[in-house]
Amino acid sequence: MTDAGHDTEDPSVNEYENERVPDKALKGPSSFWGMYAGEHTAGTEFMIGPLFVAYGVGAGDLILGLLLGNLAAVLTWRYLTTPVSMKLRFTLYHKLEKICGRKLVTIYNFANGLLFCFLAGAMVTVSATAVGVPFPEVRMPGFSDMMPTGFAWSAIVVLLGVAMTAVALKGYSVVARVANYAAPWMFLVFAACAIATIPKLSSTELSHIWTGVPQNGNPKIGFWGVFFFAWFCNAAVHMGMSDMTVLRYAKKPSCGWAPAAGMYLGHCVAWIAASLLFAYQVQQFGEKASVAPGPIVDDAVGLTGLICVVIAGWTTANPTIYRAGLAFQGMVPSISRNTATIIAGLVCTIAGLFPAFAMKLLDFVGIYGMVLAPVGAIIVVDVYLADKLGIARDPAERSGSSFNLAALLAWIVPAAIGYWSVGFFKMPLPTYATLPVWLGSGVLYVILSKLIGPKPARA
Repeated sequence: MTDAGHDTEDPSVNEYENERVPDKALKGPSSFWGMYAGEHTAGTEFMIGPLFVAYGVGAGDLILGLLLGNLAAVLTWRYLTTPVSMKLRFTLYHKLEKICGRKLVTIYNFANGLLFCFLAGAMVTVSATAVGVPFPEVRMPGFSDMMPTGFAWSAIVVLLGVAMTAVALKGYSVVARVANYAAPWMFLVFAACAIATIPKLSSTELSHIWTGVPQNGNPKIGFWGVFFFAWFCNAAVHMGMSDMTVLRYAKKPSCGWAPAAGMYLGHCVAWIAASLLFAYQVQQFGEKASVAPGPIVDDAVGLTGLICVVIAGWTTANPTIYRAGLAFQGMVPSISRNTATIIAGLVCTIAGLFPAFAMKLLDFVGIYGMVLAPVGAIIVVDVYLADKLGIARDPAERSGSSFNLAALLAWIVPAAIGYWSVGFFKMPLPTYATLPVWLGSGVLYVILSKLIGPKPARA
C-alpha cells in the first residue's frame, strides 16, 4: 500500500509523508553520519570560508568561534531536534498542519520550500564554477555579480540542476547512500587544498591570512559573529525543526550526534581550508582575486579539486531539493512526491543561474534561518509545554480549524521584528537576531494561545 500521491511512483519507495515512520523503516546512526558529513562538507563551504576573510575575521576569533559555535549547533541537534523527531516521527509539515491548520501550513510550506530551493541553487552555482573552468567562454561570477554571466554559464547550471534533481527523486535512502560514498573523499580533498596552499602563501603567519581587516566595503565581524553564524547558519533545520524530516527515521538518540561530522569536518576544517585558498588569491592578485570556488581550487590542487567542488555541491543540493519537494507536496498533497521534487528542482536550477544567492551567502542563510526557525519554537511548546501551561496540543486538528491565528502571529511578528532590528541596530549579520526571535516566538505563542486559541481537551 502506498501513500496518497504515490500512485504513479515506484511502490517500493515510501517516504511516509503523511504518517508516522514505522519501526521497520527506522535507521541506525550509520545512515546519518555520512549524510550529515556530505551535506555540510559542501560546495557552499568554498564560499563561506572566503567570506570570513572578506569580513575581516581575526585568526583567534575564527578558530575559537568555530569550535564553540559548532558545538552549540551539535548540542541543539542532539538535545532539541532529535528528541522531538523521535517522539513524533512525522515530517515537519505534517506536524505543523496539526498545530497551524491546513491553510496556514500551506503558506509556511511555500516559504520553506522556496528558501530551500534558493539554498540548493547557491550550491548549483558553486558546482558550476568548477565545471566551467575548462571552458574559457564561461565568465566566472565575482562578489558583485547578481545576474547570470552568460549563455555558457547558464547551460552548465541547467545541466547540473537536472542531474541533482534526478538523484533527489530516488528518495531519502539513495540521497543518504550518495552522501556516504562521497563524504570521506571530499573531506580529504578539502584537507589537501589547505596543505597544497600553505607552501604557496607569501606569509604563513596567521595574522597575514586572517588579517582582521574587512575587504570590499564589508562590515567587520569578530568572535561573536563567527560563533553565532556557526550556531545559527543551520537554524532552520535544527531550531526550526526541518530536520524532523530526516531524524524521524532515527532508531536511537545517539543518531543526534551525527551532525557533528558535518560541523567539524565541514564547518570547521572546510571553512578554514577555503579561507586559505582565498587568502592565497588575495596575496597573489589583490583586488583582482577570484572568489569563484572552481578557479581557486583548480589553482591549488587541479582536476581533483574541481571534481570535489562538483560533488560537494551535489551532495548538499540533493537532500535540500528532497526537503523542498516534501514542502511543496505538503502544499498540495494530491500531487506525487516525484512531481513536487521536479518542481523543487526546477526552482533550484533557476535560482542557481543567479550568483547573488552564493555571493551573499552569509546574509542569505541568516535571513533564511530567522524566517523559518520560529516555527520550531511553536513545535517545542506544543510537544513539551502545552499540557503544563494549559493550552491545547495540536490545536488546529482538535478544533477542526484550517488557520491558527495564534501560530501565524507567533511566527511572523518575531521574524519581522528580527529582520527590522538587523538594519536598525546595524548588525553585521542577521544571525545575531536568531535566538531572540526563536525565544520570542515561543513566548508569544503561549500568550496568544491562552488569549485566542482553542481550549485544551478535557482529560
